Amino acid sequence: MQTTPNTLNAWLSLLETRHFKEIDMGLDRVRAVKEKLGIEYACPVIMVAGTNGKGSTCAMLEAILLQAGYRVGLYSKPHFLDFNERARINGEMVSDQVFIDTFDQVEAARGDVSMTYFEFTTLAICKLLAEAKLDVVILEVGLGGRLDAVNVINADVSIVTSVDIDHVDYLGDTREKIGFEKAGIFRTGRTAICSDPLPPQSLIDHALEIGADLWLFGRDFNYNGDKQQWNFAGREQRRNSLGYPSLRGANQLLNAAAVLAALEALRDRLPIGAQEVRNGLAMVDLPGRFQVMPGRPTVVLDVAHNPHAAATLAQNFDNMGFHAYTYAVFGSMLDKDIAGVIAQMKGKIDHWCVCDLPLPRAATAAQLREQLLQANVLQDVEHSIQEFSSPEQAYAFALSKAGENDRIAVFGSFLTVAGVMRARKSQTH
Repeated sequence: MQTTPNTLNAWLSLLETRHFKEIDMGLDRVRAVKEKLGIEYACPVIMVAGTNGKGSTCAMLEAILLQAGYRVGLYSKPHFLDFNERARINGEMVSDQVFIDTFDQVEAARGDVSMTYFEFTTLAICKLLAEAKLDVVILEVGLGGRLDAVNVINADVSIVTSVDIDHVDYLGDTREKIGFEKAGIFRTGRTAICSDPLPPQSLIDHALEIGADLWLFGRDFNYNGDKQQWNFAGREQRRNSLGYPSLRGANQLLNAAAVLAALEALRDRLPIGAQEVRNGLAMVDLPGRFQVMPGRPTVVLDVAHNPHAAATLAQNFDNMGFHAYTYAVFGSMLDKDIAGVIAQMKGKIDHWCVCDLPLPRAATAAQLREQLLQANVLQDVEHSIQEFSSPEQAYAFALSKAGENDRIAVFGSFLTVAGVMRARKSQTH
């Protein structure tokens, strides 16, 4: 009799090595195992896809629904320090033992079907959330939408936050191609929300073709505001005098407007009062999204890893006030538009600390240096490029050089931010 691993780490190590490729697009295998597991939801499901803004949108939904007293399940990814971050029930991470038990069930159901780490863990989390007696479930899509493992679930409300160029090898190299992939999470007769101010025609066409109830930003819902507060207007619901979300950054009102549109669409099943919306927006917390750490020098953690996200980060920098010098801790996957990210950030950074990341498909520090040189990044008394073998080392160097009026920006990948989070955690213990 074959035994399964008895710790979460052992399980994850097995899943990382078992399937012949890391990303294997297509839903037939996942759907077959989902049917065997009998995953069904008795509560509303909200699914969120998009190039950027998915995590913020999910976090705001969770915070508001928790404030309203609902039992909320959330699946989000990737994680920074612990795999358990990927599944939350009522705001609390799921325990190792619950994961182990559910992994055992997926293992028994899959038979000889081979699944990637992402597909296997997605089914496990969808299964444990389906059995947790919840009032609402929020599912964050990983890559694209149409062929993402999460899309074996039928959502009551689907949100596409933004459509931009990323994951070109899998999703295509234009916004129209990518828009079609994201629109794959929409369902016939159900609410489909897009908060991108310029949605690709392919997304609109697909929603019309399948008969989804499409809500577009600027047509079906929008917001306006001043420096103190903002107002939301949906199809029938208005919410006025709202405080700004505690998540900082330029696009958060677009994300928040999509959240309130989704809650309007579900208001018969999940009624929510004005104060609960205000409290949720005020209390929402999301690591690694324009996260400004307390203390000096100023440290900003941001998972920006494509030009669209880097442009937002650069804009947020402009709103931060004066810093004498800015150091970048920058590491990236090789399949990203590294030149596009550098182009957005070039004028904002004085000293680049580029680093290797602990994955084979990451760019090396030497490759990042080469891209910076191609972009004509300066090297003189006040500008530099240094190479490091890890984000932790790059951050330690930046910290040793930065004065208290300087700024350290950590960006380029989840792994870059995770490395610095680990370094900061070990400093405080």
